[in-house]
Amino acid sequence: MPIYQFTVTEDSISARKKAAIAEAITATHCEVTGAPSHYVSVVFIDAPKGNLFLAGKSVSGVRMVGTIRRRSEALKRELLTKLAQAWSDVTGEPLTEVVMFLVEVPGFQVFEGGELLREAEDDPEARV
Repeated sequence: MPIYQFTVTEDSISARKKAAIAEAITATHCEVTGAPSHYVSVVFIDAPKGNLFLAGKSVSGVRMVGTIRRRSEALKRELLTKLAQAWSDVTGEPLTEVVMFLVEVPGFQVFEGGELLREAEDDPEARV
């Protein structure tokens, strides 16, 4: 169910390390949540140089929005911190360069594998 969407500028280190980032994000999500790896989607959107802005100024780098099922605050804090560290470990870029967001949705708002998902707290494999 989770989907992690990265917007990366074409001149960033992240743009050159997509496969390694996807592996690290998947492993981290599974470690923290207990989800099997075949549930985790990682998508990269390439942004040409000059198409990513911060405070009205063009910047290079990465932005991530991850959509996950509802979880406890403690788990979300752990997950986001470990996702950022995994990204930094792969790219060698400092944590101060990454911007990541987590958005949560109820399981019933996700259709996958031919059915609506159950809530994380009702999933025997999931940590909540």
